[in-house]
Amino acid sequence: MEAKLGRSLIVPCVQELAKKPLLKLPPRYVRTDEDYFLPNTQNLPQVPVIDLQKLVSGEFKDMELQQLHHACKNWGFFQLINHGVSNALVEKVKLEIQELFNLPMEEKKKFWQKPDEIEGFGQIFVVSEEQKLNWGDMFYMITLPTHLRKPHLFPKLPLPLRETLESYSGELRNLAMKILELMAKALGMDPNGMKSLFEQGYQGMRMNYYPPCPEPELAIGLNSHSDASALTILLQINETEGLQIRKDGAWIPVKPFPNAFVINIGDSLEPKLGWRNGTSTNPHNSTKSTIV
Repeated sequence: MEAKLGRSLIVPCVQELAKKPLLKLPPRYVRTDEDYFLPNTQNLPQVPVIDLQKLVSGEFKDMELQQLHHACKNWGFFQLINHGVSNALVEKVKLEIQELFNLPMEEKKKFWQKPDEIEGFGQIFVVSEEQKLNWGDMFYMITLPTHLRKPHLFPKLPLPLRETLESYSGELRNLAMKILELMAKALGMDPNGMKSLFEQGYQGMRMNYYPPCPEPELAIGLNSHSDASALTILLQINETEGLQIRKDGAWIPVKPFPNAFVINIGDSLEPKLGWRNGTSTNPHNSTKSTIV
């Protein structure tokens, strides 16, 4: 069975565009249609930080479970620390994904999107030649279950990236199930019920790269959006404050904690639990594992 997630037209590689001596942003990348820029970030609330270690053991687990409930109900986002995924593995993911985007263009073409698909290098859901584009490149693929992997993508990735992402994919699947079970516990639900809903779901991995921009005040790395998935686990490659979350009418930048994941409750999970879902805009380097 082949998964069909939508279609997208082939677009130029922004990383290659950025290598040219550009003084002006190409018109198709000028994004005055997006209200995302936040010039004054003082006195704004910060996205909640949840400690997974406290949630699963110790005297603070009941208090931390209340914090998790608050974060999900009032934000739809939180940063997760002490998540149990090896720091060494996370650092390998960061390094090797940067190497993937630095492959020669001839090598990248082997992984480029095919017509009317969204997996591979490119941009997502570009449906017309007049559509405005993001100042960034994407690499997206389904990673789990393994029978849905495109044979020209994951199995053909260069080593050691393929082995690193295999380990990372498994670790994030386990982490996602743990988070979902804890969410169920916070709501007074049977954690096994949550597990049965999602353990047969699929996992997609999206990697975003944002090269230097000649007019960054006019561009955006990724459209404002809400995730259609159940759960997004986002790893930021560096500490740039690029991710912004819209809450109560204001765009709030996420100040990334070291060794933390940003967790987003997606559209498909939020109505089931009665929690809110946030909108985000995401102009920074990241990998993204989405569990549906």
